[in-house]
Amino acid sequence: MRIAIVLNTSWNIFNFRHGLVKALLAEGHQVVAIAPEDKYSENLVEMGCEFYAVKMENKGTNPFKDLQYAYQLYKIYKKSNIDIILQFTIKPNIYGTFAALPLRKLVVNNVSGLGTVFLHNNLSSKIAKFLYKLSFKFPKRVFFQNEDDMQLFIEKNLIKEKTTDILPGSGVCLDKFKAQDFKRNKTFNFLMIARLLYDKGIIEYVNAAKILKNMGLQVNFQVLGNLETEAKLGVSKEQVENWQKENIIEYLGTSDNVAEIIKKADCVVLPSYREGTPRSLLEACAMAKPIITTDVVGCRQTVDDGVNGFLCEVKNAEDLADKMQKMYTLDNETLQKMGEKSRKKVENEFDEKIVINKYLTIIKSYEILQKRKLNKTNKVKIHRAGMWWFGV
Repeated sequence: MRIAIVLNTSWNIFNFRHGLVKALLAEGHQVVAIAPEDKYSENLVEMGCEFYAVKMENKGTNPFKDLQYAYQLYKIYKKSNIDIILQFTIKPNIYGTFAALPLRKLVVNNVSGLGTVFLHNNLSSKIAKFLYKLSFKFPKRVFFQNEDDMQLFIEKNLIKEKTTDILPGSGVCLDKFKAQDFKRNKTFNFLMIARLLYDKGIIEYVNAAKILKNMGLQVNFQVLGNLETEAKLGVSKEQVENWQKENIIEYLGTSDNVAEIIKKADCVVLPSYREGTPRSLLEACAMAKPIITTDVVGCRQTVDDGVNGFLCEVKNAEDLADKMQKMYTLDNETLQKMGEKSRKKVENEFDEKIVINKYLTIIKSYEILQKRKLNKTNKVKIHRAGMWWFGV
């Protein structure tokens, strides 16, 4: 089978769908990666994928550019003779579905998180919801990464329940993100991994850091992730530099070796306002790190409160600081046990193999269906040929 994987960046395919790509190739399928070109595009080719570059605006809402993006996908789907299309993130989910419709291709979408669409009630949000409702009539299956997001789509009549299913996020590779031997840093090290967007809780993290530093605690606060200033959704480079000058945070930029950075942390923190299932927390748990995150959709499912970490109130820097202080004051034995519980939780609930197997099951069922159709067609042809031979 020729299977397309469509995402908003090549980086996203290579980093978050690497295991799925490997599994599909191992099954003998041909994988066609479709995304804007970046330095990771060549990595996908080296893995064994065909690669098609497209142009798209990740954050923009220009309808003409979005229609151009849909037309690019249509041409690629048609030209490359795709059998099954696996789509992720909002624009591929919506415009990729429209592009596949006239070609009668099997589409499987993945809503990896609702982001700002459901956090804000503006014109862009209303348009996005309308397009979701229009496009989600057609996919064979739409995966959601948590029960809350799925129920919200069903309740708002954006999708039929029979089309939906749940996945444990994008899963995490337990062989890549391995449990670490416990070692507490002399200066306790908190780490936040996220794009530097307001909705990720960066301001609350910084304000909580200020509170704890003013208390005189020997604590370090690191931030790893992209600066994103488009549409004023993220903090500016100047602001981040000021925080560093004031010795509030240590900004690490981005990295291709996230595991090495997590390894050096005592606790990973994500004060996000809403998520699908945050990959950064799953990776931290896999490496036996305790975590702190907000009691909101997507985040709360990664924490058994008081067992492998703590939940805090959303948009509440004081409560976040309280939970971080609580983590800081834990004795070594308790801190180690929390990390061990994190690893066990990921093994039981968020193993990447669970996600991959769901995709393989859908693909296998489609292969069986296609073979039945082909056999039926061939029988009809043979029957007609026999009738012609005997002059019937």
